[in-house]
Amino acid sequence: MKIEKIPFRYDIVGSFLRSETLKKARADYAEGQIAKDALTKIEDQEIISLIEKQKNAGLNAVTDGEFRRRWWHLDFIAGLNGITVFDFQTTAFGIVTEAQGTYVSGPLSFSKNHPFLDHFRFTKKHAAPVLAKQTIPGPNMIFLDSLILSKQYNATPVYDSIERFKKDLIKTYQDAIQAFYDAGCRYLQLDDTSWGGLFDERFREMIKANGLDADELLEDFQEVTEKSLANKPDDLAVTFHFCKGNFQSHWLYNGSYDKIAKNLFSIEAFDGFFLEYDDERSGGFEPLINLKNQRIVLGLITSKNGNLENEETIIGRIREASQFVPLEQICLSPQCGFASTQEGNHLTEEDQWNKINLVKTIAETVWKDA
Repeated sequence: MKIEKIPFRYDIVGSFLRSETLKKARADYAEGQIAKDALTKIEDQEIISLIEKQKNAGLNAVTDGEFRRRWWHLDFIAGLNGITVFDFQTTAFGIVTEAQGTYVSGPLSFSKNHPFLDHFRFTKKHAAPVLAKQTIPGPNMIFLDSLILSKQYNATPVYDSIERFKKDLIKTYQDAIQAFYDAGCRYLQLDDTSWGGLFDERFREMIKANGLDADELLEDFQEVTEKSLANKPDDLAVTFHFCKGNFQSHWLYNGSYDKIAKNLFSIEAFDGFFLEYDDERSGGFEPLINLKNQRIVLGLITSKNGNLENEETIIGRIREASQFVPLEQICLSPQCGFASTQEGNHLTEEDQWNKINLVKTIAETVWKDA
C-alpha cells in the first residue's frame, strides 16, 4: 500500500456505535456480574463482527470501533505513567452527566505494557488483509486538560516549568508512536479536540485565568505536535482529527478554524487532516488555503444524528471547498466517530451504516481514484 493514499478518498474517524450485547456486557462487568476475561471475550467477538461489517462496507482501513474504551481519549491517557483518573459531574456539553477526567500526578512517560498495544495487535490480526487503523488522543489533550486547566494539577504541580513538562510529553508520544509502529501499525490517527480551546472564547478566558495566553499556547501546541512526530517512520501514515466535541450528539467548542489553521496546517509530518464541517459552527472553507501538500478530509456527513444528507448538496460543498484547496487533495468522511463514548450518539446502527455508504458513494462519484 502506498503511503500517499492515506487518508483515503472515503475514510472514517474511528468509533462505532456499541452493540446491545457489548453494552450489556460492560454494564454486567461494572456491576461485578461477570469477570474481566468474560468481558474481553465478548469485546473480541463484537470487534471481529464489526471488522467484517467494515470490510463489507468497502472501507480501505478498519478500526476496532473503540469498543474496548469508555471514552475516546481517557482510556489511552489513563494507561500512561504519571496520570491519575478522577470522577466528576459535568455540564460542559449542555447536559448534566457523570464524567471522568485526568491530571498529571507524576513524571510522564509511555508504558511498554500499555493495553492499547495488544488491542491493536488483535485488530490487525482480524483486519488482514485490510489495513488496520489505530486512533489515540493527541498530546495536547494532556497539555490542556490534565495540566493547564486542571485544578488538581495546579494545586500540586509536578513540574517546575512548562518546558520541562513539554519535554516529557513529547518523549511520551515519540515512544508511543514507535511502539505502535513496532506492533505493526501503519495508519495512526491523533484525535485532538484541545485545539478548539484556543479559539473558543470561553476556553480562552479559562486559559487566561490560569496565567497563560491562548495565542502563545498555539505555538506550544504546534511545537509539541511537531516534535512528537519528529521520529515518525517514513512508512507510517499519521493523520490528525479535530472536531468541536462529540458527546452523545452534543458539542463543546464554538468558533472557526481561522485562529488555528496556519499553525495546524504547518505540521507537515501529518499526511492528512480530518476536520468537522457538518454545520455552520465550522465556518467557511477559507482557512484551507493554509494547507500544504497534505490531504484534507472534509467531515461533511454528520455523526450527530441519523438524518441522511443529500448527495448533491454534499458534492456541491466539496466543489466549494475546491476553490481553496485542489480537489485532488480533498477526501470525505463523517464529521466524527459515531460513539466517542460508550453511550454513543443519537442515531441507529442502520443510520450509521447508511452514512458510511453515502460517504463511499459520493467519493466514487467525485474522484476517479476513489
